[in-house]
Amino acid sequence: MTTICSVRYNGKTAIAGDGQVTLGEKVIAKATAKKIRRIYHDRVVIGFAGGVADAVSLQDMLEGKLEAFGGDLRRAAVEMAQSWRKDATLQKLDAMLIAFDDKDLLLISGNGEVLEPDENVVAIGSGGNFAQAAAIAMIRHSSDMSASEIAHEAVEIASGIDIFTDDQIHTDEL
Repeated sequence: MTTICSVRYNGKTAIAGDGQVTLGEKVIAKATAKKIRRIYHDRVVIGFAGGVADAVSLQDMLEGKLEAFGGDLRRAAVEMAQSWRKDATLQKLDAMLIAFDDKDLLLISGNGEVLEPDENVVAIGSGGNFAQAAAIAMIRHSSDMSASEIAHEAVEIASGIDIFTDDQIHTDEL
């Protein structure tokens, strides 16, 4: 369980995620995991929620699709989602991804969906709804925060509500 939140605001896109890894519903196994990574020559940033091994498998698949389609994130994400839906082994993977580059901000779900958010905010994980609501409120009512500050604060707010989200927050921005 985790919280990952990405925000596109004032020409920048940022992502923030906590570091908590749980084993089941009762044990915190790690508090400082990095669930945000740069891929494809540092031009695409991803954040994942769900099983770590499954997320790494999806990261590898997305990187392969990015290579195959010359870094076109939207096309690579759609092709990856189609593969995910068609392959019975991949359908058992328990993870979701947020991916963005300088043009697109996308949610790639375990159901093979690729979604572009309506309000330039997308969040996943157990605290995702809390973070998404907080980020949307900040964007609608603040003009002095950066995309990175909004994403970070949204995950921090979620960490105060969701027991599966901690306050060891990592951010990245393009």
